Amino acid sequence: MRYKGILVVFVVFASLILLSSVFVLAVKPNFVPVEVVPSDGQASVIIPENAVEVAPDVFDLGLARDVDGRLIQGYAFVHRKDSQAKPPWAGGGSGDSSTCYSVLAKGAKWKSAENYLVDSANNDGLTQSFVENNVGASVNTWEAETSSNIFGSQTAGVVDGIDTASTDGKNEFLFASMPNDPNTIAVTITWGIFYGPPQGRELVEWDMAFNDDFAFGDADVLGNNVMDFLNIMTHEKGHALGLGHPSDGCTEETMFRFASAGETKKRTLEAGDIAGLKSLYG
Repeated sequence: MRYKGILVVFVVFASLILLSSVFVLAVKPNFVPVEVVPSDGQASVIIPENAVEVAPDVFDLGLARDVDGRLIQGYAFVHRKDSQAKPPWAGGGSGDSSTCYSVLAKGAKWKSAENYLVDSANNDGLTQSFVENNVGASVNTWEAETSSNIFGSQTAGVVDGIDTASTDGKNEFLFASMPNDPNTIAVTITWGIFYGPPQGRELVEWDMAFNDDFAFGDADVLGNNVMDFLNIMTHEKGHALGLGHPSDGCTEETMFRFASAGETKKRTLEAGDIAGLKSLYG
């Protein structure tokens, strides 16, 4: 399923209201249990308050103003730990799975590369170089399959949290405690223009948090004792470039919405992941 211009009528109506509203500044998210209509049998999930689930583990954050004044929309993606995740020993590929992908909206991509910030402080003793090198490796994994420079480069600056109310002009990664939901591995926020003619759609910001209550590391060394950092980061970067979750039958894709300890298969891309990337960036 593709996430195409979700609830166009709602967007138009909400846009008219928000045009006359005062928009609040972005703040750090308040990660608390929020009651939603669950897609997976759970009564609550850890997402920013007031988000609305529009697909399994995808939450609409509503409309806001970008730093340049344009009307934008945000989505939060929740990456979960689950026994359904593909195990690290699963071999082969996904076969002819070129349809195993989804996009936030046709044409919604980065029009120009924007640099990103990394805060490597964590509870697992991971070094700054380990974190930064693996973030860079995940970028290279996606960009190697297209001629586009999607993400830019890491740059210096202050990382002050992921933005759930509006944008602040910074793409940021950090570790954050999410004690209320032990099943949430990571959350990625993607802001953009997802409505109107496809040629006018684009992404404008991403922010990403790893749940520091999990143990992260190199699963080649530590096996099932950790969530493999590169494995999770490569998945999250897919959201940052405009991809959603494929159907739950697409268990071999990097963008499959579940992961497990020790899993490393998401370090590389499968046919569906690449097809989704190319549908946006060629």
